[in-house]
Amino acid sequence: MIAVSDAELSELRSRLLATRWPAPWPSGGRGAGEWDAGTDPGELRRLVDRWASGYDWRAQEAAINALPSRFADIDGTPVHYLRFDGEHPGALPIVLTNGWPSSFLELTALADRLATPSRYGGDAVDAFTVIVPSLPGFAFSPQRPSLSEPPQTHEIWHRLMRDELGFARYAAHGGDLGAGITSRLAEAHPEALVGIHLMAVAQPVAYDAAGVTPEERAYLDSVAAWSAEEGGYMHEQSTRPLTLSYGLADSPTGLLAWIVEKYRAWSDCGGDLSSRFSDDFLLTQASLYWFTGTISTSFRPYYEYGRGLTRRVERVTVPTAVALFPADLTQPPRSWAERTYNVTRYTRMARGGHFAAHEEPALLAGDLTAFFRTLRER
Repeated sequence: MIAVSDAELSELRSRLLATRWPAPWPSGGRGAGEWDAGTDPGELRRLVDRWASGYDWRAQEAAINALPSRFADIDGTPVHYLRFDGEHPGALPIVLTNGWPSSFLELTALADRLATPSRYGGDAVDAFTVIVPSLPGFAFSPQRPSLSEPPQTHEIWHRLMRDELGFARYAAHGGDLGAGITSRLAEAHPEALVGIHLMAVAQPVAYDAAGVTPEERAYLDSVAAWSAEEGGYMHEQSTRPLTLSYGLADSPTGLLAWIVEKYRAWSDCGGDLSSRFSDDFLLTQASLYWFTGTISTSFRPYYEYGRGLTRRVERVTVPTAVALFPADLTQPPRSWAERTYNVTRYTRMARGGHFAAHEEPALLAGDLTAFFRTLRER
């Protein structure tokens, strides 16, 4: 499926070894290192050195090619997806959607647990048939051909599940960008969705500020504080993504710096990347962006939403579960989620962050299983 040439590998190594490093800041005080002003230079140099000389792409390439990949053409839009067949007859179909800066690879451990629960101490009757598509413009799915013309991603997912795969009724899960896609999917096709499971929720289209509860006000204040401290990447990707993309598409070191900062800041790692992510995991995610040339196109969902090209979520009526991991970006109260969703399950998880499918696949699989157990047609 993916076959990186020796010449491409050699070019990557050459670019890494020829990195033009910025002038170091003075040591001491805030901002000089230790991630306060961005990606820590010492950690980045270590990872770049590993990427250039100690990282085995061929082993990762073989592992990727061993996954159950499929391809579909949805009205002229090619879509790559993984299919994990459930171990039990009549397994509930579910589509899992990742966020940014993630990829389909981040969801494979979760998908395997959901498809074959008996291998992990669960009950085979809880099995799902799991579909993990690559978002348009991510990894092996080309970007959508138009910025403004349909179909949007949630419609592509519905056509994949219903028309291509023949699932009249199915479930869906997503976090980050995937939560928005999952929400729009359920809003547009409530007849097809058994229920949805989210790690983030859409903001209400409109609400009376006078009616906001103290808990909701504290939440909104925390979102504003997060946006001021952490939201610069989102503003750039929403407003001038092409300007950013030239540098990241040209420099593997710059690309790695841009995404590694997020893996550290948004995970439940306590500041220690290695406690949650191996070097191979981080470098494989960066390699996927690099070899497929998709860092620029991965910014499109931000730009399209910021420009009003993506529909806003107004009201989701299907049963909705919200699972909040403590190190994720926001922690909306149940009442806030209920302004937009039919929330029937709300769980504050014990640990984990934005990348919960990789950080805590057992916890996430357990919550998904418990929620959909009540909605299955046995």
